[in-house]
Amino acid sequence: MNNADKAKAIYKEGFSCAPAVLAAYCEQFGLQKDTALKIATGFGGGMHLDQTCGAVTGAIMVIGLKYGKMRADDNKAKEKTYELVKRFANKFKARYGSIECKALLGCDITTSEGMQEARDKKLFSTICAEYVGTAAEILDELLG
Repeated sequence: MNNADKAKAIYKEGFSCAPAVLAAYCEQFGLQKDTALKIATGFGGGMHLDQTCGAVTGAIMVIGLKYGKMRADDNKAKEKTYELVKRFANKFKARYGSIECKALLGCDITTSEGMQEARDKKLFSTICAEYVGTAAEILDELLG
């Protein structure tokens, strides 16, 4: 199973977008799946603050797992990470026009009305699942 399929399967189990993307890569980078799911929980749904899409923040965590700095003086690793984060965001934006949850969903899930609209339109099971898969596809392209 490829990473996009793994991420979508985890998402369909009932986890939100950020944990699904991060957990799809945890074995590859030596992170326990339960730890990945817990770390990323607060990032799903744009952190429920109408911010960056959780599929995007989950992907950023994966980029950090591979390239993030582990020593204070490792600025090369930091710059590589930042470069890949920008490339990821640009590719996601090119495909969907934004990386912001509200813009991607077309409603504001930080409000009860917006959340109900998203549920009524089945956005979480349709377009959010697509965003999760796309995030993993872009990651695979960038991570090689």
